[in-house]
Amino acid sequence: MAEDGPVDPATIGERDAPPVEEKPYKIIFEANKCFGAGKCAEVSDNWKLDLSTGIAKPRAYFIDEADLDENVRAAEVCPAKKDRGVIHVVDRRTDEEIAPDPNGDGSLSVDW
Repeated sequence: MAEDGPVDPATIGERDAPPVEEKPYKIIFEANKCFGAGKCAEVSDNWKLDLSTGIAKPRAYFIDEADLDENVRAAEVCPAKKDRGVIHVVDRRTDEEIAPDPNGDGSLSVDW
């Protein structure tokens, strides 16, 4: 928790982020809830499953249009949190969750 209240997931990583124009999407990853199913690594080259820890990890947290579809797919196939996923793809321009978007309204479904 921050001094003024809970951390807004949309602000994570933004201090050192590349310009929005170059990488308009970011990945927010709830690593503490990953149980190593590896489905993300099966569908996306951006994801790697570390067999020694059993935890997946993205190679890049900020992505462009060319990498969007495979990371959306990784978020959609993640079975963690009872199929709500621990991989969240966010449009940095609007702070809306593109995937998995279980609420169907673009609100961030991160629950730290």
